Amino acid sequence: MRQIAFYGKGGIGKSTIATNVAAALAERGFSVMMIGCDPKSDCTRNLRGGVEIPTILDVSRDKGLERLGLEELVEGKRIEIEEVIYKGYRGVYCGECGGPRPGFGCAGRGVIVAIDLLKRLEVFEKLKPDVVIYDVLGDVVCGGFAMPLRRGLADDVYIVTSADYLALYAANNICRGINAFANKGGSPLGGIIYNVRGLLDEKDIVEEFAERVGTQVIGHIPYAHEIAEAEIEGKTVIEYAPDSEISEIFRNLASKIYENDVRVAPNPLTNDEMMRIGQEIRKRIKEKYRKGGASM
Repeated sequence: MRQIAFYGKGGIGKSTIATNVAAALAERGFSVMMIGCDPKSDCTRNLRGGVEIPTILDVSRDKGLERLGLEELVEGKRIEIEEVIYKGYRGVYCGECGGPRPGFGCAGRGVIVAIDLLKRLEVFEKLKPDVVIYDVLGDVVCGGFAMPLRRGLADDVYIVTSADYLALYAANNICRGINAFANKGGSPLGGIIYNVRGLLDEKDIVEEFAERVGTQVIGHIPYAHEIAEAEIEGKTVIEYAPDSEISEIFRNLASKIYENDVRVAPNPLTNDEMMRIGQEIRKRIKEKYRKGGASM
């Protein structure tokens, strides 16, 4: 069983990339499971026609988690796999960890509880997926969201970023987390995925960042209107526009990730090095605005 985790700054496009990779691998005949590790619990919606599913934590609470605990829930057969795992596009198994009730508890702790429940239910042994994909909120400061790194759940981690400074800053912090657990059985970095968002499309900045932390840019996702159109329909672009150029890009990315055997413990950049990257980004933004103003 191959386990893959996607990390990155909030709103950077992790779920879009993760669900399209899942769909592409399912197309190839793999049995795929997608686990959403974001308390918003919307990571798998594009695999299910926009329909959200009950979260693992919500189901557990409804069954008496606070009163009984995980062990009693499982041993008493109060929870069935079918209540927390649902099928989506091409048979992809979908699960959402969920989070605590608003104002109560820690969202990261929810990830720990949810994945522990899946293990106690022997979900992986019974469903036997070829590939498990974790879509994780990028805040690795929290122990819960860092769990796939810390416990070595994932065989490799992929960081999604744009050429935006804050996205690269978050990517560098994730590299710090991976590096911290590298010698303690943690998950290694498989590469950077460059997802074009915002004002700048500066691939060389992302490639330089990847090279300096010691990894590769394994994929480049350009802007494509089909992605937004597909998500309005609650679909992956693989399902919505299977013959499009962007769908082929996602298929190639899925193949590269599945076949990748280059994994590293990254060397995160210092604050001064990140500041220099930020200054270069600011300079290019100013140049872009200046050229735009001159042409008007």
